[in-house]
Amino acid sequence: MLGGYRVTDFIASAGGHVWSLLGYLGPFFFVLGIVIFVHEYGHYIVGRWCGVGVDAFSIGFGPRLFGWRDKHGTDWKLSAIPLGGYVKFRGDLNGASVPDHELADKMSEKERSEAFQFKPVWQRAAIVAAGPIFNFILALVIFTAALMFNGRNVIDPIVDAVVDGSAASAAGIKPGDRLLSINGAKIGSFDDIRAAVTGAGSDTLVIDVARQTQVLTLRAEAKVIEQKTRFGTMRGRVLGVSSSAAPEHRRHVYYGPVDAVSMASGQVVGVITQSVQFLSGLFAGRESADQLSGPIRIAEVSGKVAESGIVPLLTLAAIISISIGFINLMPIPMLDGGHLMFYAFEAIFGRPMSRRSQEVFFKIGMAFVLFLMAFSVVNDVVQISK
Repeated sequence: MLGGYRVTDFIASAGGHVWSLLGYLGPFFFVLGIVIFVHEYGHYIVGRWCGVGVDAFSIGFGPRLFGWRDKHGTDWKLSAIPLGGYVKFRGDLNGASVPDHELADKMSEKERSEAFQFKPVWQRAAIVAAGPIFNFILALVIFTAALMFNGRNVIDPIVDAVVDGSAASAAGIKPGDRLLSINGAKIGSFDDIRAAVTGAGSDTLVIDVARQTQVLTLRAEAKVIEQKTRFGTMRGRVLGVSSSAAPEHRRHVYYGPVDAVSMASGQVVGVITQSVQFLSGLFAGRESADQLSGPIRIAEVSGKVAESGIVPLLTLAAIISISIGFINLMPIPMLDGGHLMFYAFEAIFGRPMSRRSQEVFFKIGMAFVLFLMAFSVVNDVVQISK
C-alpha cells in the first residue's frame, strides 16, 4: 500500500497523467523560462552595473546544451535540466555564489576588481537582492498590462445567495446585502471579497455591509475547507456567499496607468501576504504540507491555464514569479536570502563570517533545498494520482 492506494493502482493512476503532462510542457517551460530569466537577469544586470565580471548566465542546470559567448566573456547558455538557472560571477566557485577562496588567493589586483567577493558588502547585497526584486517587478508589469489592455470583469459585491451553515449565514449576512469592507479592506467587487477573506490574518472577519438604508457591522468566523478544482485540491477560508447574476451588476472595466499600477501593486502585496500566512500556518500546524506544489503540478496547472489564453498564462507567470521571489528571500543558505543573511552579519560585525561557518551553512542549505525539491516532487505524484 502507498498512501492508502495499492501500488498497482498508484502506478496506473500516475501513468494516466503522463500523456497529459507531455502536452503541458510547452506552457510550463514558457512560464518557468520567463520567471527564471527575469530573476537571473536581475542578478546579472546589477552585477554588471557594479563592475562584476560574469562567467556564465545559464537557464537550467547540468550539462550545457547550446549557447554563445559575448564580448565580455559571459557564456550565455541553455542547460539540460530546465528547472532553475544561475549567474556565475567572477571569483565564484559555482552558480550559488559560493566564493572560490583558492582562486581568490591567486588573483591579481585587476582580477580582484572584477570579482564578486571583493566588492563592498552593499554592492553584493544589491546584486543578490536584485533577483527577487526583478521577480516582483515582472509581476507588477504583467498585472498592470493586463488591467490596462485586457481589463477585467467586475461584479458588484452584492450577495445573491448565502450558503446554509456557512460563516456568512452565522454572521447574519442576507441576500441583497452589499459588502463594503472586510477587516478594514475596502470591497469594490466580488473578487475583492474572495481576496480579503483569503488574505485575512485570522479566521475572524469584521464585515461592513449596506442593507437598504443601513450600514451594519457583522462578525463572521470564516471556515477553512478543501475544494476540488481543475487545478487540484485547494484549502482556504470561505465566507459562503455567491454573487448576483443580474446583468446590471456586471461590467468589463479597463484601467488607466495610475489605477492599473495601484491595483497591480495591491495584487503583488496580496500574493506575498498569502505566502507569508501559508508558511506561518504551516509551521503552526494550521496548514497542510500537501499544498506545496513542485514542477509536476506547476506543469499541469500551466497547461490547463494555457487553454484559457495567453493573458491567464501570463497572470500565472506573475504569481509564480512572486512566489519564487518570496521563497528566494527566505534566510536559507544557498538561496538569496541566505546570502543576504551573511552580508547582514558582515555589515553588523565589520567582518565576514568565517569560511568554515559559511561552508557548514551552505551544506545545510543545500541539504534543505534538495529535501524540499524531493518532497515537492513526491507530493506532486501523490496528489495527481488521487
